[in-house]
Amino acid sequence: MAENQAQTPTLPRRTALKQNTLSESVYQEIRTRLQRGQVGIRDRILDHEVADEFGCTRMPVRQALLRLVNDGYLVGTTRGFVVPTLTANDIRELFELRRLLEPSAAAATVPMLGDKEDAALRQAYQKARKAYEKRDTAAMIRANIEFRDVWLDAVPNARLQSTIRRFADHVQQVRLATLDNRPTQKVVVEGMRVLLEGFVERDPKRIKTAMMAFTIAAEQWYFALIGGPD
Repeated sequence: MAENQAQTPTLPRRTALKQNTLSESVYQEIRTRLQRGQVGIRDRILDHEVADEFGCTRMPVRQALLRLVNDGYLVGTTRGFVVPTLTANDIRELFELRRLLEPSAAAATVPMLGDKEDAALRQAYQKARKAYEKRDTAAMIRANIEFRDVWLDAVPNARLQSTIRRFADHVQQVRLATLDNRPTQKVVVEGMRVLLEGFVERDPKRIKTAMMAFTIAAEQWYFALIGGPD
């Protein structure tokens, strides 16, 4: 009897671990779709449809979707979850935060970079160049995210890393509005080239300057394409 009582707590622990792992998988998948613009502003994400897709119950899906709401990726409504609509002022504030955080964070990656990161950055840059040549907007967005993820993963401050990732993801509507524009794509590819050189040369000053220029250019192009702030 004593032995049976000692063994009973192991079952709920395994179940909780499985749910948490599944919830994390749903979270990562939906976030990736949001990053790549695969969820439009008119789309609705319904928990039962996501549960059917993953072949699971609604509980881990709800946990993942509510986490995405908490992180600012989605907004909950009575008819499902939707992408938040950002005002011009929201965009300005997000870019201000990026200017404050990203240049210094990118420069701080220098001691953490190695041959593996150099190769990954070069690969992402080459993908962006090919996407530009082929006029492939979807591939350009993927290459842009891939390049950003490589240097962000090298940021030594984990809290700063996750904060920047969140703010950068929140300007999805900026990426969708600007990376479909040919001149903007050229600016992005050139910005990635300058950043790549700074990372490979382990030059924190050059990285910081290039990242600041990159974020300023992104904001300027966005407002130019939409006709200025409202």
